[in-house]
Amino acid sequence: MVKAASFDRGGGVGNRGPSEKGADSWGTSQRQRRVAEELRHVLARILASGECRDPALRDANITVTEVRMSPDLRNATVYVMPLGGANALEVAMALTRSAGFLRGQVTRQLTLRFAPNLVFELDQTFDQADRITALLARPEVERDLLPHSSKDKVRDAG
Repeated sequence: MVKAASFDRGGGVGNRGPSEKGADSWGTSQRQRRVAEELRHVLARILASGECRDPALRDANITVTEVRMSPDLRNATVYVMPLGGANALEVAMALTRSAGFLRGQVTRQLTLRFAPNLVFELDQTFDQADRITALLARPEVERDLLPHSSKDKVRDAG
């Protein structure tokens, strides 16, 4: 993911950078994080209630793991994962087809100046966590993670 940089050419008010008050090291403001979290809760409620008419979403248990908002709060990237990862691609396509309906539902439940455009992506963090767990379970890595005995410490010091 490439982040666009904005430059203040003197005297004008530029976009908040990570060094300004209210922004973290990634440049997201407290407002972005707060709106993203509220949007995550609203989408989770809508998807859990079964209001979507798409057959792929009707019986699917979908976890909304994270929402990232653009600085102007007009675009939201919603990271989702169906329970157990079953039919993940089918669910992602169904959510993309239902984005307009979901946007309307969000508008009714959140008070925002603009209804954000919703872009759905599958959350890859579970796959990454499994990959890291598998790497840590490898014998050569486990050997390096085990504490050394006291004889090894004496031998290393001398």
